[in-house]
Amino acid sequence: MARTNATKKPSKKKARGKKVKAATLRVDADKLWFMYRKMSEIRLFEERVWDVYTRGLMPGLAHLYIGEEAVAVGTCTALRDDDYITSTHRGHGHCLAKGGKLDRMMAEIMGKEAGYCRGKGGSMHIADMSVGILGANGIVGGGFGICTGAGLSAKLRGTDQVGVCFFGDGASNQGIMLETVNMAAVWNLPVIYVCENNQYGEHTPYQDVTAVKDIADRAKGMGLEGVIADGTDVLEMYNVVSAAVAKARKGDGPTLIEAKTYRHHGHHVGDAQTYRTRDEVSWWSDNKDPIRLLGKYMIANKVAKQAELDALYEQVDEEVLTAIEFGKDAPFPPPEQAFEDIYA
Repeated sequence: MARTNATKKPSKKKARGKKVKAATLRVDADKLWFMYRKMSEIRLFEERVWDVYTRGLMPGLAHLYIGEEAVAVGTCTALRDDDYITSTHRGHGHCLAKGGKLDRMMAEIMGKEAGYCRGKGGSMHIADMSVGILGANGIVGGGFGICTGAGLSAKLRGTDQVGVCFFGDGASNQGIMLETVNMAAVWNLPVIYVCENNQYGEHTPYQDVTAVKDIADRAKGMGLEGVIADGTDVLEMYNVVSAAVAKARKGDGPTLIEAKTYRHHGHHVGDAQTYRTRDEVSWWSDNKDPIRLLGKYMIANKVAKQAELDALYEQVDEEVLTAIEFGKDAPFPPPEQAFEDIYA
């Protein structure tokens, strides 16, 4: 195995950033079920995307979001339909959490005309303006400028909309982060920057290329609040993002949130994962699986029984299978569409 600096489990060393210990907002039973369903949708969608890829039903690669579901769902549950998000190359989870439909997502991944971008965007470039999804992005850090611009637009138009920019630990070392986050702080823009620190930038442990232990610490140098959250706890994510959204809607400016999380699969579907140990992956899967954690919470608080959770999971899996058939049956875009939707 290649050397890795990533620990088997999260360090107990005290973080210097502002750490939110637990969710404090009251979350009713309907919202808990909604969160559980959304995380299940993402998990099962991604598991089936793996199958779609290996069967040769999609062009290109897919970057699976399995293990990070709580970040997307906790964040997007705190937003309105007219709020904005920008996503990443690992964007299926963000799009589904913000309101993307399973069938149109699957059709887009398969390159079919019924997809969100008429089959032209594929896995890494799904967008749906009707629910504020300004696009997943194959460029590392590509969402920073788009989301900051959306925040500026909302401020100039006098709305109380907010934008959420999802990015990874690798993107946190791109120069555009400093430029755009600094601008958002100077102009007091309603933008929340959510860093999904899943411990690896492609195949490199983030500690090898990042001088600070906590990416949230960088917020202080850029003049905004930095918050560290457990990215495997959907309720904590909902609580942290809700506070940042309320602050932004009041005109009190941006927030940088670092969600400590972990991707259970490789960087992409063909990744051999020789840079980390099986024990490390197993620890996170066994102890910090976000769906299992929420399920235990719901059972402990008498919101659900295990049989009910299992039944919902099976129902969602059937919906994903139906979406695959929709994508398979949909036609490819005709050749003449190559000359449409061109802006440069």
